[in-house]
Amino acid sequence: MSRLLVIKGADEGKQFELADPVITLGRDASSRIRLHDTEVSRRHAEFRRQGDETRLVDVGSANGTYLNNRKVQEATLQAGDHILIGQTTLVFSASRSEAESITAPSDLAEKINMITRGDLELSSAIVKTIGETEGSRILAQPDKAASPWLKNALASLTVMYEASQAVSHILDITQLLDRILEIIFRSIIADRGCALLCNPDTGELEPKALRYRKAGSQGEKLTISRSIPDYVLKERQGVLLSDASRDERFNTGESIVKFGIREVICVPIKGRHETLGVLYLDTHSTGREMVARKTATGKFTEDHLTLAIAVAHQAALAVEETRYHHAMVQAERLAAIGQTIAALSHHIKNILQGLRSGSEILQMGFKEKNDTLIQQGWRVAEKNQAKIYDLVMDMLSYSKERVPAVEPTKLNESVREVVELLAGRTKELGVHLELSLVDNMPIVQVDREGIHRALLNIVGNALDAVEERPNPHVTVGTRVSDQGWARIVVVDNGIGIPPVKLGEIFKPFVSTKGAKGTGLGLAVSRKILREHGGDILVQSQVGVGSKFILRLPIRSPLSIDPSVTSAEMAVLPPPEAD
Repeated sequence: MSRLLVIKGADEGKQFELADPVITLGRDASSRIRLHDTEVSRRHAEFRRQGDETRLVDVGSANGTYLNNRKVQEATLQAGDHILIGQTTLVFSASRSEAESITAPSDLAEKINMITRGDLELSSAIVKTIGETEGSRILAQPDKAASPWLKNALASLTVMYEASQAVSHILDITQLLDRILEIIFRSIIADRGCALLCNPDTGELEPKALRYRKAGSQGEKLTISRSIPDYVLKERQGVLLSDASRDERFNTGESIVKFGIREVICVPIKGRHETLGVLYLDTHSTGREMVARKTATGKFTEDHLTLAIAVAHQAALAVEETRYHHAMVQAERLAAIGQTIAALSHHIKNILQGLRSGSEILQMGFKEKNDTLIQQGWRVAEKNQAKIYDLVMDMLSYSKERVPAVEPTKLNESVREVVELLAGRTKELGVHLELSLVDNMPIVQVDREGIHRALLNIVGNALDAVEERPNPHVTVGTRVSDQGWARIVVVDNGIGIPPVKLGEIFKPFVSTKGAKGTGLGLAVSRKILREHGGDILVQSQVGVGSKFILRLPIRSPLSIDPSVTSAEMAVLPPPEAD
């Protein structure tokens, strides 16, 4: 199903599915896609589905609708298209895929100075220009390069292969751009270089990566004339500059020999849809170096300019994909939070209803001075108070990553404690609870409190499962396997778990007990066992019962049983607690 993902603006991270034939977008509350952007019209645009196509239609907005930086009245959308509406950017996606802002090191801003020089005549210093779309063309047709040097560089694919590898494997934008500069320095004899990206909110250029060729130069500042990147962004051109043409000191060969020249390459970092920033390189040729080369043109050539814009284009594609990925991740995170809140609200509502019922019974008891009603109301309130405690403890256990506080533990004693704790409930339900403990159970290194909580959840679930069964029976036992595992086995003759639900029971907020459960008990229990290097296995058959096996390593909390296979998870009749 087609959908829109907001990657920039007040609603960043939100996503909207385009399921209906016509979807309205605007600032008004009646819009199916409502944007909290003051520059969006109350009724701004519509998305109209026609067969397999989705068309974007501007419906008389005040500030217009832009598709891939081009103002449109009506257009057919393609996967990956960027839609700019007011200050909000949306990405059109025809299928589901995955997308934090990366903050550059704070000291980079101190190392790069952007200055404004009113006396700099930029146009007179430009040696050569190149269109910003040339990067993608050069990559697509490397055999049509203008010179043997560039043709060899692109034909061998050494530089471009390394750049593509960096693009495909590095998700951190700062690390990616630093790697791009490292690759460029191998082919272009630059002394210094940096990558500047436009801040999505302010539009200001911000440093993201900085590199020096000379070791020990990290302490010096790189001073950049702001006119150069401003020109590159405004004119959408990469430039090769030399200050020899504008400085009167360089009017004669003798002056060039004496002072040398400074050169700059600055190219746009241009992606599919927008220009994200600039890549800046500079170098200084001394008079001695130019005499040795027998030239007054310096180190940089037009081929270097062409290579720089090709690599910058690849870097831009990677930055776009990384930002898109981060936006997708944020959208999935918001969706998960929404699902969690919905599930929690359901359980909390049930608990509050129970508390209200208990309080009403208490009020009746006090009013009528009826001790029986007072005791009944207190039992209801106390029961729901325990539910609140269990829910909060399960949430804390599930959400918090921790290392078990292991200590030597006798599992038989832990099992007895759980059974004794549930004795009152067992008697109330009329369930026959049987213990089957082996005498030679070794001492294991586990978190005693964690295992106690996990087993309490499992046995409590078993009691719920047999509550309305004839001759309800639950067996809790301990076993030792030949593979070095200690096992706690819980068997019940309850209603069983259907095969289609067996794979779902360990997911959070999935409960087969309706209002009785929080949906976190099994998820928390498995998490605790896996923190010990163990696991929980389940076998069940509808109408016969279920068997839960809590496995713990005897020797090492982090050991892994290589003998475990998917067969152990098969749906089988629960055997007796062996």
